[in-house]
Amino acid sequence: MVQQLIEGFVLKDIVERLDFNTLKQHSGHYITPVFDTKEEDVVWSVKAQLSENESIEIYLYILLEFQSKIDHTMPVRFMHYIANFYSHLYKNKQLKPTEFLPPVFPIVLYNGNSRWMAKTNIVDMIHSVPDILKPYQPHLKYYLIDEGGYSEIQLEQISTPLSAVFSLENAKDGEKMIQAILRASQIIQLQQGERREVIDKVLTRWLKRHLQRLGAEVNIETIENITENPSMLAENLENWKEVLVQQGKQEGLQKGKEAFAKGIILSRFKDADVSKVESLLEQADEETLEQIKERIFVVQSLEELF
Repeated sequence: MVQQLIEGFVLKDIVERLDFNTLKQHSGHYITPVFDTKEEDVVWSVKAQLSENESIEIYLYILLEFQSKIDHTMPVRFMHYIANFYSHLYKNKQLKPTEFLPPVFPIVLYNGNSRWMAKTNIVDMIHSVPDILKPYQPHLKYYLIDEGGYSEIQLEQISTPLSAVFSLENAKDGEKMIQAILRASQIIQLQQGERREVIDKVLTRWLKRHLQRLGAEVNIETIENITENPSMLAENLENWKEVLVQQGKQEGLQKGKEAFAKGIILSRFKDADVSKVESLLEQADEETLEQIKERIFVVQSLEELF
């Protein structure tokens, strides 16, 4: 999945230099106590080709920012994380103080609802200084992958299963979800050998959890992999979509009745507490809401009305 992320969403000039056969995960928690956070940082190393005869190991430092709130301190956070990661290499004797530090490629994967507006380079956060001081200011830029920032057309042009995952997370209705699942199935079938089997298994597990989080009433327990029977899954989602539509209509009708009742109540009892009226209406059943328009002009108080 890390390979899918890099191949599909990182600059091609960088991707073309990487040998994904050398991808290796490095366990450990490098976040410092300065930022008391529960997010787990993910560090991988991969060989990169500098020239025809020279290669170097690069560390991919991926921060999973799965939250709706944008963090404007991200460049500062990354400075802490990477410095702590380098300290970890020294402490564990993986690097001598006299050796060059390995290059790091910092990545933020963000899936919040609002678009990411924070600065991506710490130098842009520093107050303007005279030219003579500029060389002494820190420079650190991270690469941003903002899931919601991609249009559906852009995602369709990225032929990795992970682009279908982004489409699913961005989907606002059942129809778009069905299209994304079918596209994921088609892309997975184009994968080769063991890679296809692994991606299918991982995405199926993720899809089940995603649908459960959404409260989807679909039969997904019997599905072992997305490519096995995508049409059956699509059919289940289609049925779920219809249920959501009917629920939406009922909720909309109920809200409409509450809004109408609130309007006539406040017209009749001008000094009434608005929050109390809203609370009473939320607890009222359909029969009570229907009777309000008939009783409003014959009752003398809110208590009598309800």
